[in-house]
Amino acid sequence: MSELLVQVTRGGYVESRHYGDVAIINGDGKLLYKVGDPYRFTFWRSAAKPFQAIPLVESGGIEKYNITQEELALMTSSHGGEEAHVRAVRGILDKIHRKEAELDCGIAVPMHGDTASKLLREGKDYLSVNNACSGKHAAMLALGDLLSISTENYILADHPIQQMMHHVIAESCNMPLEEVKVAVDGCGVPVFGMGINEMALAYARLSKPESYFPPKRGAALRKILNAMIRHPFYVAGTDRLDTVLMQITNGRIVAKLGAESVYCVGIVDQGIGICLKIDDGNYRAIDPVIIDILKTLGFITPEEFKQLEPRWKPKLYNHRKDIIGELIPVFSLLKCE
Repeated sequence: MSELLVQVTRGGYVESRHYGDVAIINGDGKLLYKVGDPYRFTFWRSAAKPFQAIPLVESGGIEKYNITQEELALMTSSHGGEEAHVRAVRGILDKIHRKEAELDCGIAVPMHGDTASKLLREGKDYLSVNNACSGKHAAMLALGDLLSISTENYILADHPIQQMMHHVIAESCNMPLEEVKVAVDGCGVPVFGMGINEMALAYARLSKPESYFPPKRGAALRKILNAMIRHPFYVAGTDRLDTVLMQITNGRIVAKLGAESVYCVGIVDQGIGICLKIDDGNYRAIDPVIIDILKTLGFITPEEFKQLEPRWKPKLYNHRKDIIGELIPVFSLLKCE
């Protein structure tokens, strides 16, 4: 059963509560710490994206298309639709000689609020390249081109590209293929469901890939990992937790958000993975929980915590900019023997 993770206060009184579950696992599959139910089922959503880049990287697509590290990071992203993100998506499409219209992720409002407002003020339409998932879709188009697979209906579950995605997800989580549940994600492609322990395991293995995968797969995941931690802006964007964590820790942490408040972290070269699921899907509860975990387990230094502290117990403001409350993490990690 989920446990209380975060309390939302107003004037010193608790007004709202966020419940959820946490699994912390090593690359051998040992459960190290938990909160609530570490085996609860949910969908991985966009936190699966680093692993969905595997087929393109493993097949030599990075070299063939001269994909930069920034562009590879973008392929794993839920980007904010900021100008640099859009340029990178278009850069990938140019390299594979594809048009924006071939992106089948749908048109979306940029996640970066200032960018969305700017486009609105300028009377510009939102485009598919503004979609947070457009980098992943560009990678799928590149994979089709690389392997000479038609990309017509590439988003459908029975398409060869999505079958490859299904297989690499199962392999990354060390699961039988048939145990990975499949539904439809917000951007139209299949989304994969499993226990949060299996998601944490995948991030533990991603954080030290040569130790947990065959050489070819390990090398591909190291390329993906390095792109993410060296170019974190392209994984999320301005003031986003994924980007901030990787920047502040100088790449000792890899982090990725998924929709409905799934959040995954790998402790780089330590083979430890963390997965959080907030029950009600509210994103505001993520930062306090993740930062509290990293602080408690010593994965961030006191100096790094000081930079993250405003996100740990974020203040709440009214329309007059008065402080009226805060979010407070109230859980305790249970060490597993």
